[in-house]
Amino acid sequence: MYTYHSISAEVYNLDKPIGTSFGDVEYYSDRLQHVKGKILEPAVGTGRILIPLLEQGFAIEGFDLSEEMLDYCRGNLKKAQKEATIYQANMETFQSDQLYEAIIIPTGTFLLITDDEKAMTSLSNFYHHLEPNGRLIVDIFLQPDFHEGSSQYRTFTNKQDELITLQITQSAINYIEQTTTTHHRYDKWKEGKCIESEFEIFTLKWYGIQEFKRLLMQIGFKDIVISSDYCYKQYPTDRNQTITFEAVK
Repeated sequence: MYTYHSISAEVYNLDKPIGTSFGDVEYYSDRLQHVKGKILEPAVGTGRILIPLLEQGFAIEGFDLSEEMLDYCRGNLKKAQKEATIYQANMETFQSDQLYEAIIIPTGTFLLITDDEKAMTSLSNFYHHLEPNGRLIVDIFLQPDFHEGSSQYRTFTNKQDELITLQITQSAINYIEQTTTTHHRYDKWKEGKCIESEFEIFTLKWYGIQEFKRLLMQIGFKDIVISSDYCYKQYPTDRNQTITFEAVK
């Protein structure tokens, strides 16, 4: 499973600061409004979702595979003057004595698990960490506009006035395994000199809607609701939409 490293975590924090929403913050806040117990966010990242939910009074904690992302999350929590339990773990093997009323995985992060067996193990792990009638809410998306060999460039400037350039190259698509692979090249520049570089291979899985529903049912989830573009119960009609599954233990 892909994990964010030093420069990529820094770019994520620059590109998507706390307060950034794609409709997901508002949607998850609404869907969780009747939750009184504990909420878990696997792959919590920099806290982009977690901190606004904390500010609304939700009892939420999270974990992430990337220690670099957790460092930014801790810093963002401090800036927001909030406290939360966050720790390093992965979706497949995390263990907690706590049962949760809801587990949320926004923005397609679950698609970073490209191994089918590990994906099923992770879903099962979520199931076993939910209270009876607890809910799993998870986003996925398709990748219809992936074009092998195409590249794009982005630039960012950090607080140290260092320039970060990012080259994104869509490298390969595997229709058998249902994965796409993108190469990310990060370069950090200071006074015209490259002072740090990072190269990452970013692979994502995709699922058909009914395919993912069957996986949830196979684990034991019930009462599955499928929504799109953060409109509850609006069934997807377009290949570019974000697809959200809500399932009950």
